[in-house]
Parts: sequence; structure tokens; C-alpha cells
Amino acid sequence: MADPAILNWRRLGPALTSSGQPSEAQLAEIAALGVSEIINLGPHAHVQALPDEAASVTALGMRYTYIPVDFAAPTESDYAAFAAAMGEAQAAGRAVHVHCIVNARVSAFFYRYRRNAIGEAAARAELESVWQPAGVWATFIGDAPVEGADHRYRGRDY
Repeated sequence: MADPAILNWRRLGPALTSSGQPSEAQLAEIAALGVSEIINLGPHAHVQALPDEAASVTALGMRYTYIPVDFAAPTESDYAAFAAAMGEAQAAGRAVHVHCIVNARVSAFFYRYRRNAIGEAAARAELESVWQPAGVWATFIGDAPVEGADHRYRGRDY
């Protein structure tokens, strides 16, 4: 089966994928790929979020973890919850799909999570294939924010 055509879809490994917000039909495609866990970093209140994603995911037989990350203020506790969820899923051998609204939050979280495992250059390339964070997100990933710089999706609601 081919990978779903979801905004900013990325295959990061045989059991690890990420994307922007999937539709109901795309959740079924993700399940058909063998994914057994969905981690959502996007807020349920976002206009592009599904009406009841938790119910949709569990109806497809997948586990659902919800970690709503405020795009204007990602926190260390958000990251700790993400790292714990990823660690648990990987320890259990579950295939995981992580998404938010456009894959910006997720790519920054994965950059931090994967840079020690796959190396700085590879993790940076994965991140920058989606966006180039600035401001609070530059700080979140450990970069020094550049005065006046903005990330690629400037003016968009993530």
C-alpha cells in the first residue's frame, strides 16, 4: 500500500511516520499501513482538527495519545510527555504515527527526540524538510532565535 497523501507526510523509519492533520479516511489508510498508535500534538479546538479524533482512532483499533501543544508556547512538559509516549510505544514495538496540524510541531519535537539517535545533520534535514523554526520554536529546539527572523509558514495558524 502506498503512503497516504497527507500534508507534509514523512516516513521516518519502518515503524515511524508523521504528517499534518489526517482526515477520517486517511486515518484508515494509516491503520492499513500497520500503525497501531497515533500521537496528536495539535489542539482539538483547531478548525482543521477532526470532531472526535480519539473515537475515530480507537474505532480503527489504534491507541490514541493526545498532547495538545500551544503553538505560541511549546513547553518542556509537552516534550517530556511526547518523549514518554514515544519511549513507551517503541519499547512495546508499536508502529507510531505522530501528527499535528501541518507537521511543524511534530517535526520540531522529532528533531529534539531523534538528533542523538540519528545525528544532528540527519535530524536537522528532517526538520527543515517541513519548516525552519524561529522565535519560541528556535528556542525550543535549542537554537538561538535570530532577531527579525520568522519561520517558513509565517502568518499561518498551526
